[in-house]
Amino acid sequence: MLRTLAFLALSAAADAQNADQALREFYEEYLEASLPLSPTGATRLGDHRFDALLDDLSPAGLEKRLELAKRKLEELPKRVAYDQLTRDGQVDYEMLRDGLKLDIWTEEHERPWQRDPRGYTSIATDGAYALLTQSTLPKEQNIANVIARLEQVPAMIAQARLSLKHPTRVHTTTAIAQTRGAVRFYEHDLPDLAGDTPRKAELETAAKAAAEAMRAHLNYLEQELLPTATDDWRAGRERFAAKLGQVLQADMSADDVLARAGMAFAQTKRDMLLVSRQLWSNAFPGEPMPPDDEDGRRETIGRVIEWVGGDHGAPDGLVGDARATVREIREFITKNDILRMPEPDNCQILEMPEFQRGNSMAFLNAAPALDPKADTIYAISPPPADWPVERVKSFLSEYNQRMLKILTIHEAYPGHYVQLVYANRHPSMIRRVQGSGVYIEGWAVYTEQMMLDQGYGGGDLALRLMQLKFFLRAIANTILDHKMHCTDMTDDEAFAFLTKEAFQTEGEARPKITRAKLSFTQLSTYFAGREAHLQVRHEVQRELGEAFHLGRYHEAVLSTGSIPVRHLKELVVARLKAPR
Repeated sequence: MLRTLAFLALSAAADAQNADQALREFYEEYLEASLPLSPTGATRLGDHRFDALLDDLSPAGLEKRLELAKRKLEELPKRVAYDQLTRDGQVDYEMLRDGLKLDIWTEEHERPWQRDPRGYTSIATDGAYALLTQSTLPKEQNIANVIARLEQVPAMIAQARLSLKHPTRVHTTTAIAQTRGAVRFYEHDLPDLAGDTPRKAELETAAKAAAEAMRAHLNYLEQELLPTATDDWRAGRERFAAKLGQVLQADMSADDVLARAGMAFAQTKRDMLLVSRQLWSNAFPGEPMPPDDEDGRRETIGRVIEWVGGDHGAPDGLVGDARATVREIREFITKNDILRMPEPDNCQILEMPEFQRGNSMAFLNAAPALDPKADTIYAISPPPADWPVERVKSFLSEYNQRMLKILTIHEAYPGHYVQLVYANRHPSMIRRVQGSGVYIEGWAVYTEQMMLDQGYGGGDLALRLMQLKFFLRAIANTILDHKMHCTDMTDDEAFAFLTKEAFQTEGEARPKITRAKLSFTQLSTYFAGREAHLQVRHEVQRELGEAFHLGRYHEAVLSTGSIPVRHLKELVVARLKAPR
């Protein structure tokens, strides 16, 4: 009997290994078929075989992508036995399956290449930018590939004019601003990034042709596309709920998320009031605090935030200020065993190119999943060059010295940069490539409060106020996302909500309203992901009691890769049973 049971166990283990191998082979086949259809996507993933090509964005080229996703979704259950997979294999299977479903849904319900002109400008510029900033190939090979891509820009942009149909006004005006930035990129930024090269003359010729093509495209956007653009950017309740369910992959409906956000918004404002009261006498010595009613409480918080915001850098000093915060944050993480920091540190802090500005103050381009030794780019955006003085002042107040520390925690240490380095170490290619945005954004928001709770900042109440304000922004993102797309909320109502209730400056609120119109559901991932991370942390900590160790827990969380949050606790608990 025992021999029979042992034989069965060995047989089941062999079946699981075979099933996992079948899934790996299936995914590798899918990548081999999909990457040639999106050369710039392949570059972003770190596969450099197609670096000399641009994407085929013709209707036929886009149909090939959609047909491949549908075919692979249909083949997956026929090629891979889900029930025979290991538990890790089952998580990977679900991530691949659900990722294909979302790709298909997005193409069929949003038609981005017909409705959103930003995509064409993005590929035309990012295709060269990524090669010059993140590729690990020899410099001159990257230069040769950049030249080849630049020579294809005019044809790709010409294709855009055949494909774009009925874009929205907000997408078109944003594309106009980014296309102006693209012209400047080709004429100024690209030569600087390329530096000295024997092929300088060829590069300049190709860049000049690309700039001329983008100028013609800019004229097309302004003179032909914008006058016919529509204002039907709202997703509507049904489409919003359908997509959010696929994006979150958690046991929360759109209404659940909105309700939780409403409660968290009220609680966070109460916390901000408590901190603001403690700071009032420092900010306004001798001045009586406003009355303790709704208007007075709002005034108290708003005035203290404005006082903290007065300590800000110059527009051209934001990148340097961000770099200055990195050393102290890294030292704090190591000294307090928040987690083990990845070495070497390959995070570059750079000024955001003009063509990428306008919607957010910062972003992080992680090292590619298929080329993890490449640099990560943490890009900081100075105010766009065409902003008026008052809007620039508002922007700088929003991103004051203390807020910049919270932003760096979120984007880099121990937020996105650290988490994505850990994710790139995971043996599963599916997890490295198909990572959950909810997990990724949620971790970054989780780290903001966690770092201060563990003592970063030495109890600086002004820093705590900025952390709470930044978290309030994540919650407001969710509320704005839902109400902009599921109700008739106007721009004026959205602006009043962001500035009066969420204490955002005009420099932050205006681009956020634009961003909310440009896409839907992504703004909800910050709060929903943070809630999931915090819930798992609390449950595991309660269960382990005195045996809970924060650094070990964080490493267990990061060791899972960027998985759907519904699987997080199960895999973290399993990892904590193994040695650190």
